[in-house]
Amino acid sequence: MKPTGFFLAAPSTVQVNESFRVGVKVLGEPYVVDTACSRHIPQVVGRYNRSPRGIAYMDNVLPEWKGRIEIKGSSGYEGPCSLSFEGITGPYEDDHRPITRIEDVRFREPGIKYITVNDPETGKTATTNPIVVSDEPPHERLFWGDLHSQTFFSDGLRCPEELYAFAREEAFLDIFALSDHAESLTDRQWEYFTAVTNDFNVPGSFVTLVGLEWTSSRFGHRNVYYPEAQGPILRSNDPVSGELEKVYEVALERGALVIPHHSANAVMGVDWSLGHKPEVERLVEIHSIWGNSERPASDGNPLPILFAGGEKDGQHVVDALRRGYRFGFIGGGDIHDGRPGDELHALQKQPADYCHLRRQGIMGVWAKALTREAIFEALWSRRVFATTNVRIILRFSVCDAPMGSEIHHRGPRFIKVFAASEVPFTSLELVRNGADVVRIQPHQREVSWEIEDAGTEGADWYYVRLVREDGQLAWSSPVWVDTL
Repeated sequence: MKPTGFFLAAPSTVQVNESFRVGVKVLGEPYVVDTACSRHIPQVVGRYNRSPRGIAYMDNVLPEWKGRIEIKGSSGYEGPCSLSFEGITGPYEDDHRPITRIEDVRFREPGIKYITVNDPETGKTATTNPIVVSDEPPHERLFWGDLHSQTFFSDGLRCPEELYAFAREEAFLDIFALSDHAESLTDRQWEYFTAVTNDFNVPGSFVTLVGLEWTSSRFGHRNVYYPEAQGPILRSNDPVSGELEKVYEVALERGALVIPHHSANAVMGVDWSLGHKPEVERLVEIHSIWGNSERPASDGNPLPILFAGGEKDGQHVVDALRRGYRFGFIGGGDIHDGRPGDELHALQKQPADYCHLRRQGIMGVWAKALTREAIFEALWSRRVFATTNVRIILRFSVCDAPMGSEIHHRGPRFIKVFAASEVPFTSLELVRNGADVVRIQPHQREVSWEIEDAGTEGADWYYVRLVREDGQLAWSSPVWVDTL
């Protein structure tokens, strides 16, 4: 079997001469993975690889490969020039798949850098996400995460240990959380979910958050994330937590975040008039496998929600922002196929209740450290942005206030955008108060853009939307400007 491509993931921010690793998976033709009973968890072939709704666990990594790749980097690269997969095994017991990390990589000079791998036999190549290399230690680093996945306990695949292991070892994410439907879990099962979450939390390496999905047919679906190692389970069908106000009460008491998602959907969406608590509801999941809730298809959204009746007017994210809700943006998976951060649902037959799916979302988080406390602080401060599962660099500021900020300012607004990607950008669009006001078409991999905007006579909010040549998108969190 020969490679069909590679999956690569590099850290987005490093210092000159800092050693780092690059995740590599050698890809082949996708296939449905068998099931088997084993006490060893996680496993590739496991007992939880089928869902009652008809979803099967799939993989696209070669079962085994003993070839060699060539490695090249941008100027200043220092590290291996090749890597043999002879003797390399996957992350699990009896796992022979070619999944590894290129060790001891560094750059001797600052700049935006990339690393490319090549299979000399097939000519298949791949390039990493951009890496910002700075002379000084980064004040903030960019970490990547997905806070939304389902397990076989509800309507997904695989068990909690397997999803956490996949996120860390196969999607090469920095941050992950299970937020399974709480209505599907007993109190004892919630204790187990919490324990597994805490078992996988390793400060400086891999951050996990204790989270759940509160699934209400009236108030919409909202995920709850606790800042610490414990938190109560909240079910929409439980008298003690069946009302949205009860969820807000617990979140306020615990310092938790409440994050609505797929808000624009006609069946599973969010009626913004039924409640909002700005003290805890500071983020919205703007994109997931179900589609994008930023704005209606009629306003140019290329990835609207099509499932379960499609979109409903008045429930998009811009509608909430126009109401005065101050949401930062994250991307999430909401995956049900057992592959957080690297979904394959588009390659299998989709049942009627799991169809019209998009590529999943992920979030970029600008945080001071890879710890639970620092990640939660960055989420709370809305120093986050959403993408359709691509790891771009995105900085956005208004009058030097970073994304997620609320500022008081009179006069012109000085707006700065910096973006980098391994695939060139076709457009960058500045959005003010829900309307596109400026658009550029750079057709470059790296863009620095400065704009002066007069604003309106009242309060304004701004964010940027980015589109790559391959159609993948990203959205910064907004900055809100109030007049003095």
